[in-house]
Amino acid sequence: MKIALIGRSEILYDAALALENAGHQIVSIITAKEAPEYTRTITDFEMLAVSLNASFAVGPRIAEHRELLRAAAADIGVSYNYTGLVPSSVVALFPHGILNAHGGDLPRYRGNACQAWAILNGEDRIGLCVHKMVGGELDSGDIIARDYFDLLNSSTVTEAWAWMTKRIPLVFIEALDQLEANPGYVLEAQSKNPEHALRCYPRRPEDGRIDWDRTALEVLRLINASNKPYAGAYCGYEGQRMIIWDAALLEDGEVFCAVSGQVTHVAQGHIVVACGSGKLIIRKVQIEGDVEGAPNRYITSIRKRLT
Repeated sequence: MKIALIGRSEILYDAALALENAGHQIVSIITAKEAPEYTRTITDFEMLAVSLNASFAVGPRIAEHRELLRAAAADIGVSYNYTGLVPSSVVALFPHGILNAHGGDLPRYRGNACQAWAILNGEDRIGLCVHKMVGGELDSGDIIARDYFDLLNSSTVTEAWAWMTKRIPLVFIEALDQLEANPGYVLEAQSKNPEHALRCYPRRPEDGRIDWDRTALEVLRLINASNKPYAGAYCGYEGQRMIIWDAALLEDGEVFCAVSGQVTHVAQGHIVVACGSGKLIIRKVQIEGDVEGAPNRYITSIRKRLT
């Protein structure tokens, strides 16, 4: 198929290469300003367009590039993480519509930071859906292909991103194969009942502030959900900001009294911290301006506390 690529990030960039290798043709690329955590920039997409002899445009409002897309005459659009809603007038340009990859288990987990919210909410898995876009609507439309990433208490958003990076190009190819064989193919018609949807809103770096009065499991979920490529969950330590990158639940059977955030054990390579309920092993931290490392580089006494 002839494809118009719409969106941002290294995931979409890799998807473009995979689609070309699978025999499809990228004829147009529309992108926008990259987010801080992305490793592929506007320049990367422009160079890709040049190498593929595809038309190219940049901007957060795709309707402004309608004539460019019309001239490219793509059969279908392939979208991931574009900055704005795509209007019906743009969707209508493509005989097969626009496919969007979404890292949420639709119709639940619509919107932003769905992988992080799924971890915070203690879900068993994170969904990945390729669906047909509905003009002017968010993450709605028939689902064409789907996959899942199973979650454990130890699972991080870093792992979920790595999985999605590998899977999204392949799930796009699976969806395109289905539509080439049968243009009317639908894996699942997405529910229009608002009670079945869960709208997720953006998270900001300050949302990673740790409240040690929470249970150990809740703190661990925050650490895992705020992990790379995001800014990390953080707390205070003697007037400095400490980011916690690696932690795990500890069930040592000890009955204890401690103020939340109290360091209860120091060992080579890790410390143990009391929460409102339960304890966490902390294995990797970072003080601003320093490299990541074991927390016992900074903390050597159980008289210390994280705040």
